[in-house]
Amino acid sequence: MATLEIADELLEALGLDEIRNILPQRLERAANNNMSYSDFLVDLLMTEKDVKRERYIKTRTRLAHFPFVRTIEQFDFSFQPSIDERQVRELANLGFVSECSNVILLGPPVVGKTHLAVALGLEAISRGFGAYFINAHDLIADLEKAQRENRLERRMKVYISPRLLIVDEIGYMLLDQLGATILFQLVTQRYEKGSMILTSNKGFAEWGEIFGDSVLAAAILDRLLHHSTTINIRGESYRLREKRRAGLLDPRTGIPGGSNSTTPVKER
Repeated sequence: MATLEIADELLEALGLDEIRNILPQRLERAANNNMSYSDFLVDLLMTEKDVKRERYIKTRTRLAHFPFVRTIEQFDFSFQPSIDERQVRELANLGFVSECSNVILLGPPVVGKTHLAVALGLEAISRGFGAYFINAHDLIADLEKAQRENRLERRMKVYISPRLLIVDEIGYMLLDQLGATILFQLVTQRYEKGSMILTSNKGFAEWGEIFGDSVLAAAILDRLLHHSTTINIRGESYRLREKRRAGLLDPRTGIPGGSNSTTPVKER
């Protein structure tokens, strides 16, 4: 059997598929460029490593259940001057994940909270950390169902295991006693063992109303804020910006009735 055929079989057995695919072309290139054996070997292994890393990131990103894929570079910091860009880029170094610290993003709807949460999640995956994204309503519904079916402990592991858990949109609906208690259990079990990113349209003073229990809300916040970074976003909604650009909002009032709108605007 020819040497190349033996090499092909060995590479297949070892699961080095990318090297197997490119070996003939790389052998020819190495011969034409008089590459040393060590350079040739490093070239093959680096190619295999890059492909495996790309495959890993793609798989981890799919399993994270992000609602979309957006990066820090795609965030328009100029539109939200209340955000400290340097602070966000420092968070993107993932020190907070290594330290099992939390990030809490507060602000009105559609100001970029979820974008930043997803971007940090993607960065975490690129650094080898597992991440998982879920809407707060879906999280509570899932765990309440598990509680009713006597499998809460097993299901809770899905949300405890990732190094970074992202819970989006806390505060868009009020929680009942069971939901608030389950969230408290989750936060407690992740405390100083894994990082969380939470987004909310409510300030901390309103969390007692969200959980229907000010004492429980205080206990949750105590654990979340002990090691954390809070970013308050104060600015216009991205949707309103796009409508303004399209002329669908009156520039004087900020309500529908711009130059391209068919809705008349009454003069005051």
